Amino acid sequence: MSRKARVLLVEDDRTLVELLVEELEAEGWTVDAHADAETALEIVDEFEPDLVVSDLQLPGMDGLAMLERLRDRHAPPAILMISAYGTVERAVAALKAGAGNFLTKPLDMDHFVLSCQRLVDNRRLHEEVRRFRDLLDAPSFHGMQGSSRVMRVLFDRVRQIARADGPVLVSGESGTGKDLVARAIHAESTRADRPFLAVNCAGVPAELMESEFFGHAEGAFSGADRSRKGLFREADGGTLFLDEIGEMPVSLQAKMLRALQDGRIRPVGADREHQVDVRLIAASNRDLHEQVQNGSFREDLYYRLEAFHLEVPPLRERGEDLEMLAMQFVGRFAAVRQRPARSLSHGALVLIRDYAWPGNVRELSNAMERAVTFCEGEEIDAAHLPERVRREAGRQSAPSGNAGALDDMLAGGEMLPTMEELRRRYVRHVLERVDGNKRRAAALLGVGRRTLYRWLDDD
Repeated sequence: MSRKARVLLVEDDRTLVELLVEELEAEGWTVDAHADAETALEIVDEFEPDLVVSDLQLPGMDGLAMLERLRDRHAPPAILMISAYGTVERAVAALKAGAGNFLTKPLDMDHFVLSCQRLVDNRRLHEEVRRFRDLLDAPSFHGMQGSSRVMRVLFDRVRQIARADGPVLVSGESGTGKDLVARAIHAESTRADRPFLAVNCAGVPAELMESEFFGHAEGAFSGADRSRKGLFREADGGTLFLDEIGEMPVSLQAKMLRALQDGRIRPVGADREHQVDVRLIAASNRDLHEQVQNGSFREDLYYRLEAFHLEVPPLRERGEDLEMLAMQFVGRFAAVRQRPARSLSHGALVLIRDYAWPGNVRELSNAMERAVTFCEGEEIDAAHLPERVRREAGRQSAPSGNAGALDDMLAGGEMLPTMEELRRRYVRHVLERVDGNKRRAAALLGVGRRTLYRWLDDD
């Protein structure tokens, strides 16, 4: 489990409370015990229990009344009702009211702990399903999903900048979605009903770039058998998005600056200029300021573009968005490919969280497409992720001391122990450290005493 289960115990029999607290804490759970329902309800919001264990007969408010109050919460805890008066009618009433189980006193401790475990596991499973559904239904901002703080700030900045009409520079690592940001600015602006044209400067040959942007007259050069408007005139009244503007030759940047300053362009080989009204959005994953310093980008053009600057955050800084996007991609590719994958296992999620995603959202999308393709069941496991994700994430999360010890064992030709042998060694080591105190050993190992006893019996 990602965290220890929290159990709220509501029971007025002090002897039974001590016994139940001892059993639950032996399982590594956190327990808060109270003798009446009113006091227990006061601390529910602060304690956030996974499970409420309550007697049916309590002083003041009874267990059924408390159960109804708990049931109305947004994320109600699992509820186990206990009673010394275990009639069928009482059990049916408790189950109808929302209890997950009903046990009669005197309690069989093994059965009690097992019932608690099952209720907690089921509750967390339902919460996980609900959370994934919420992720899949996450609102979209012009094709971008994200509820992290950095993305909320970005969306607000897009809205603000869209109200202006000057050029915009969008920077960020490759794969962060700079093109989506450009489209969002256009969609939020007063130009939304006018053309939006996008071109990747890195994909246009240098000798054709001037004609691509500004057009050409018929016969301007060999092969120009007819005139061409060019992107600036085609985008007149709208927005022109130039991706990877750092790839533009310095010789063309002066003409680009003039187009930005006075809106006038001259097609290649033409005698007259044309007036255009175009908002320019430029993007780069390279450091344009550094290019200014080394002379590969004009300083005056850089400062003209940089008046409105947006930095798109990398995926590794987007916190909870990572898991949401992974699930979004799983759902999308499963539907398109007609594959059974519906969720991500805990192991897969751990690797996804630990991996740095240098290719950002684009890399995550490709990884989820691969996982959906190779997954034959409904749950994507770690084995379905790309090998580089498994390798790099494992390397980042593995303690360096363990890696070194393993390397030493391999170098020395030592026979590597099995996982079972490693467990036996570690259990014996922990017992020695706590002078044979099995309760403390179980707590340090994060298991229940019964599990520890079973491990010792296996030895």
